[in-house]
Amino acid sequence: MPNPEQQALYDAFYRSTHHNQHLDQQTELLVGFAAAIALDCQPCSRYYLNQAKQAGLAKEQLAEVQAKVMAVAAGQKRLQSQALLDNY
Repeated sequence: MPNPEQQALYDAFYRSTHHNQHLDQQTELLVGFAAAIALDCQPCSRYYLNQAKQAGLAKEQLAEVQAKVMAVAAGQKRLQSQALLDNY
């Protein structure tokens, strides 16, 4: 467990990622949702789904993000397995 000072620093950093200069709120939520899926963080996925619903994002937007995460994951596995076969 981080000590109280470390936790406070992390909390400040995390909050700062929600209010940034270059991403609008919807994009920030979609990126967070994608990261949560990719890292298999169930609490994070629930958090971002809840935030997305409150922000008015459409289910279809979230489904497109899900498809992109799936495509990247599948591509990574394809490249990984191809590298193994290339060395066979």
